Amino acid sequence: MNPLILATWRFGQAACAKGFSLLAEGLSALDAIEAAANVVEEDPNVNSVGYGGLPNAEGVVELDAAIMDGAQHTAGAVAALTGFRRPISVARCVMERTPHVMLVGENAKRFALQAGFVEEELLTEAARQRWLAWRSNQTGAEVAHFDRLSKEGHDTIGLCALDKNGNLAAGCTTSGLAWKLPGRVGDSPIVGSGLYVDNELGAAAATGDGDEIMKVCLSYRAVMLLERGYTAQQACEEALRYLLRKRPPETCRPYGAALIALRKDGDCGAAATRTGFQAPDRLWIWAIASTEHPEGLLQEGSYVTLTQSLPHL
Repeated sequence: MNPLILATWRFGQAACAKGFSLLAEGLSALDAIEAAANVVEEDPNVNSVGYGGLPNAEGVVELDAAIMDGAQHTAGAVAALTGFRRPISVARCVMERTPHVMLVGENAKRFALQAGFVEEELLTEAARQRWLAWRSNQTGAEVAHFDRLSKEGHDTIGLCALDKNGNLAAGCTTSGLAWKLPGRVGDSPIVGSGLYVDNELGAAAATGDGDEIMKVCLSYRAVMLLERGYTAQQACEEALRYLLRKRPPETCRPYGAALIALRKDGDCGAAATRTGFQAPDRLWIWAIASTEHPEGLLQEGSYVTLTQSLPHL
């Protein structure tokens, strides 16, 4: 099996390069997902993931993350976690060291400390200054990918990987909605919404407005479309059409949502709603690393509207 790894957004390129280097050495898809996500979590220049992420309304950086292993069909997640740069690594410990899937808030922090992670301040000076500017104006909450002040920092990083043994894994990690209400949790740590893996079918991961993505279990829907024979590209597009049918952005509120998907045979796809993802300063960009492009290749994904015809299978 030829290994490969997909990730959302421009910063996904560096993540994919790291993840593929492990896949090429024969490591598992699960190991590749964690290491790839860590690259972005540790980068202070990414204002929507890990260290450097924009804080909640009270100036506290709260992180959400999840990881799912297709080989064992297990998952781990943390939500509203403070004080740790690499929440996806904490999520993996939840998966491997406890009988549970998700830990949240102060008890997630307590678990991380017991697992040997070192607590530290996550609010960078750049993020603090932006929070102070927002607080002085008291404007509404914003999603990082709608923020025109930054062309590079977008949103959640979602990842899907396939290893040499044909096993799949997926991950999501984010600081979520900027200036959110304390305790708000989006789709990223929710199995079935922010990510989903079926080792016999494929994997999917989402990015965008998590409050909308959760309402349709977007990643699970994409993987189940693979079971019906859809290509990875068709599955992404049709899952997003379902979201648009159920939650029309012109009647609900403006939002953006996107998906990446990786089928068991290595077929991959990516799509996004036009709303929220097609302005010149925030195009829908995703990354892939493979034997042909071990350094990671950036691509602009397709855009979905309800007027497009559905595949007939």
